[in-house]
Amino acid sequence: MSRTASSTAQDFVPFATAALDFHRALNLPVGPLVTSRAELDALHAHLVSVYELLDAHALRTAQLIPAEGDHLRAARTRIWQAADHLHAAYHAAPRPDSGEVPEPEACQAGLPEGAPELTLCQRHQRTAHLVRRRTTPADLHAPFTGLVRR
Repeated sequence: MSRTASSTAQDFVPFATAALDFHRALNLPVGPLVTSRAELDALHAHLVSVYELLDAHALRTAQLIPAEGDHLRAARTRIWQAADHLHAAYHAAPRPDSGEVPEPEACQAGLPEGAPELTLCQRHQRTAHLVRRRTTPADLHAPFTGLVRR
């Protein structure tokens, strides 16, 4: 049994990378000086998708090649840490209508700002539940993401 995908499977990851590069090239040189909440929400959604992709790869690969699985789990942890920072940045960014910054505790209450802004918190909390099942608190707070076999 081959451990790689068949050559007929479509690989969309390069297209996602190209789309991000295209977005950056078009929007950042002429865009606003600060990142909008909509941009932070979109980036958070992207990182959560990357987290889920790495999670699937780590679970499958670790059974066949433990050393590769260790690296994928470490990458998965770092991606989650980045998504967590984007979530915090979103809540630190001023609201577009009023300019006020919501309290960080509002996200924990479940309805920080109402729809559609709530989707970011729902996505974050749903993924955080998965992170808690797959990762220890020590892994999340360590300067190094854990044992990597050679």
